[in-house]
Amino acid sequence: MALTAPPDPRFAFPREGWLTRRAEAPAVIVAAVAFAVLALAPGPVFAGPGTPEVERPADRQPMQVAGSVFDVTFDGTAYQAGAGEVLQWIRRSASIVAGYYGVFPVPKLEIVVTAVDGDHVRGGKTFADPMPRILVSVGRATSSGNLVDDWVLVHEMTHLALPDVGRAHHWLEEGIATYVEGIERVQAGNMKAPDLWQEYVTSMPKGLPAEGDRGLDQTHTWGRTYWGGALFCLAADVSIRERSANRFGLQDALREVLRQSGGMTADWPIERVFQVGDKATGTTVLSDLYRAMRDAPSAPDLPDLWSRLGVHAENGSVRLETGTPQSQIRDRITLQSSR
Repeated sequence: MALTAPPDPRFAFPREGWLTRRAEAPAVIVAAVAFAVLALAPGPVFAGPGTPEVERPADRQPMQVAGSVFDVTFDGTAYQAGAGEVLQWIRRSASIVAGYYGVFPVPKLEIVVTAVDGDHVRGGKTFADPMPRILVSVGRATSSGNLVDDWVLVHEMTHLALPDVGRAHHWLEEGIATYVEGIERVQAGNMKAPDLWQEYVTSMPKGLPAEGDRGLDQTHTWGRTYWGGALFCLAADVSIRERSANRFGLQDALREVLRQSGGMTADWPIERVFQVGDKATGTTVLSDLYRAMRDAPSAPDLPDLWSRLGVHAENGSVRLETGTPQSQIRDRITLQSSR
């Protein structure tokens, strides 16, 4: 279980994201965790005197979203946003992920929503055995606006698209989810591109190797796992686009990996992920970059990369330069693919 801290000042609460591999979460453990979460959750919140009653979601809500079947379970608690907005949040998150991959990653998904204190979505866990399942904690005081801006469920759903590559490569699982989540949201109109690049400028340095660090397969700190993995994805995305004259990117590679593997329920060696992704883009970028970063503390020169992409930090925000070949690569990353 890994914890994630705030990526930038937009989030005034701990960023929590957990991915549990199938080998570490047999069905009996998953069931026990889900039961315990629901059993220990605080009871329903009732409106006070003179306050309108807040609509509670049904305890169990079947849904069809983006061509997939969802079985959503609630603990009976009311949310400030109301039942309809909570369900819409789930639909919206799934549609955002489906837009990036061209299809929702799995045909069936269980989601367990548990109430906690606070006014934000607090964190999630993703499992894949015996079937794909996400446990997510939502603050009882969460507003409709906070649900619209939420990234947590998008992050968790993105995990479903990558096969299990093993404990040593957890950085790839979290790195893809960390890097892709914001791009998915920009492509869907749920986030603005300057905000995404501001987050990258602020948070990507957390993934740079520290003194004594080794490669991504050898150093499993929080920064190297989440943002080191995201750095790998960013470097790969830019390089694929450079070598393909901006015709292909990491999105094309990940779509093909999902198509061939079926996502998180499959077990693949990491080399196979990169081989399939490279074939989809007509390059060897992923395999080459993995060889360069798996054992040695290699990382891109971020100031140079931002300059080449036309991303200029100014007074706590970014200015996006336009009209240059590299700025076209930057913009193509956040443009929804038509393939």
